[in-house]
Amino acid sequence: MSAGVIFPAMRARVLVAAIFACAVLSAPARAQVPPPGPAFHTTQALRIDAADAPIIDGDLSDPAWSRAIVVDEFYQRQPDIGEPATERTELRIMYDENNFYVGVYNYDSNPEEIVVRAMARDGQLFTSDSVTVTLDPGATRRNGYSFQIAASGGRGDSLLQNNSRALNRWDAIWDGRAQLVEDGWIAEFAIPFRSISYDPNQSVWGFDLSRSIRRKSENVNWSAYLPNTGRADVSMSGTLTGIEGASQGLGLDIQVYGTARYRHDWQGLNNDSISGTAGGNAYYKITPALTGTLTFNPDFSDSPLDDRQVNTTRFSLFQAETRDFFLQDAAAFEFGGRNFANTNNGRPFFSRNIGLLDRRPVSIIGGGKISGEYAGFGVGVLSVLTGRTADAPGQVLSVMRVSRPVLEESRVGFIFTDGDPSGDTRNSLGGVDFQYRNINFFPNKRLLVDSYYQRSFSSDVGEDDSFGIGLQYPNEPWGWRFNAKQIGTVFEPALGFANRTGIREYDGRLQRRWRLRNSPLRQYTFAGENNLITTLNNHVESRTTVFQGELETSRNDRAWFSVVDHFMSVPEAFDLPRDVPVPAGDYGWTNLAGRFQTTPARPWQFNVEIECCRFYNGDGLNSEVNLNLRPNQYFALRLGYEGLFISLPTGSVDVHILSLDSVVNFTPDMQLAIEAQFDNISRDFTLSARYRWEYQPGNELFVALGQTAQILGSRFVAQTSLFSVRLGQTFQF
Repeated sequence: MSAGVIFPAMRARVLVAAIFACAVLSAPARAQVPPPGPAFHTTQALRIDAADAPIIDGDLSDPAWSRAIVVDEFYQRQPDIGEPATERTELRIMYDENNFYVGVYNYDSNPEEIVVRAMARDGQLFTSDSVTVTLDPGATRRNGYSFQIAASGGRGDSLLQNNSRALNRWDAIWDGRAQLVEDGWIAEFAIPFRSISYDPNQSVWGFDLSRSIRRKSENVNWSAYLPNTGRADVSMSGTLTGIEGASQGLGLDIQVYGTARYRHDWQGLNNDSISGTAGGNAYYKITPALTGTLTFNPDFSDSPLDDRQVNTTRFSLFQAETRDFFLQDAAAFEFGGRNFANTNNGRPFFSRNIGLLDRRPVSIIGGGKISGEYAGFGVGVLSVLTGRTADAPGQVLSVMRVSRPVLEESRVGFIFTDGDPSGDTRNSLGGVDFQYRNINFFPNKRLLVDSYYQRSFSSDVGEDDSFGIGLQYPNEPWGWRFNAKQIGTVFEPALGFANRTGIREYDGRLQRRWRLRNSPLRQYTFAGENNLITTLNNHVESRTTVFQGELETSRNDRAWFSVVDHFMSVPEAFDLPRDVPVPAGDYGWTNLAGRFQTTPARPWQFNVEIECCRFYNGDGLNSEVNLNLRPNQYFALRLGYEGLFISLPTGSVDVHILSLDSVVNFTPDMQLAIEAQFDNISRDFTLSARYRWEYQPGNELFVALGQTAQILGSRFVAQTSLFSVRLGQTFQF
């Protein structure tokens, strides 16, 4: 394969640096000047009798709604920061002893243009007109919950973690409905108090409401409308008063289920097997803000397929957690802070290590978890008993995380883990962290500082440590970050993740953003970033330097253009797929990269990403293409392709990864999801079909079909077929 364009490294860096400097020093005449930051807006919830509770049907004609305070001042988060919303929104809030109610009347001057898509539970609701309620019980300004309803009636919920991450796989029992009306659409929420954790003595909550007007790519908020507050950030939420006398009942939820399974092995001698299991979970509010959970025979058949990956590096790959049991209350186990939230190497705790060993499932007999707040402390405790394997007896695997708010917005804490999923060693880890937050470091400018220290203890390799500090200034027009961390040579977190040890890593980024008004171009950004990894003796192992420009149109189409300079020192030869060797030595190469993504407001959307044209001492082209089709709220289809074309002096290899994701929405509470994946290196084909019907909140019928096979040329060689039916029921007391 031809290299195409060869871009000399030094010339590229000098040229792009000059362009970046010129762009930074010249601001356009029509650039937007952000308004002063918002105050914490305040409103009050109306207390009603349970007998007057509204019917949740997307209709605000129930008499109780007419008594609630109407909030109608909303401000643009984008495109014109701080300006009044272009469409009127009316918010009403009330509660009884059992439920928290929110009613939102979304007026629209062109109701026929309301975008109605994404009906699936936890689906791509951002592609539709939608409203999102953010709750921060106790006004922690750090953690919270979000509940979202789209104009289609689709619902979503997330756990908001430390103002940095939104865990979308978290699910609560709640109800919500939407209805299109002649002058807009209506969303109605009913959130049981027993579904969230809170302090009953705390009558002041953090609260915000955001609305997406999809065709205009306009997002509006009641309070947190500054662009330096992310989706998971509750620090600038408004204040809700008057929450008193709410009840969680006994605070006990018991979820039971029975599962029947059929398995057929196409290549084996004993081809067919039928089995059945029963299991369940019990959730108990030890206090209104602290939840204890017990699980027995947890079932993970509803988890989506892992993203297919082909490794072209010297290091093991990270695979994200997808199982609901471990994602519920995952915020309680977060460690290290926002600056390290997206860096996986050196994690002290990674729940995917529980119930999986060398990518093979290991049965989980049972487990217990305590999570929430107690006496001002954040608490997360988890202990799980796994089943026997061919090589080891069952293991008890445990983690404990405790944190405490300090100063006005900061937090200090520790973490401890114990156990080795493989049973090969005795392993434990201890760590401490400090997360400093100042949302007014300069007026309306925030500063985030994270630091941590952790040490592992292993009977196999001894003990070693990891530590780091990260600073972030996530503001506009200027923003920057700098992180530095060290991972010891034999740092071994058996319940965490470390794929590259004996290193020091430095990561930095500087960016300048301009926002425009009355222009086809909404904003553009220039940025430079660098990632440097050295040995503990300061020998450079790898470096990646990126100069990037980003454009966003008024329709929310986006484009990125980058020059990427790589350096890699390979101490020992390793093999790429298909046994193509990369000899030991130092390698440097410079590529051009581009990405284009169309707006999700259209019925179709595509994303194209390409990096070209060098790889080590040869040629390389890395490409990714995704096509999303969303013709209506009932159907969505995503087709994905990843291609890596490598030609080195030692050999050539082409990597192809194909994926398909499709969802058929019969109602907002009934979906059929189909996934299929294939790559040409392993030649493995995987198919998963999952039908879910939540006929009442917390009660569901789930049916799953799975098929694995190998595709050898034109031959389809079936391996295993799985079929399961699960019926689950939740009892609340």
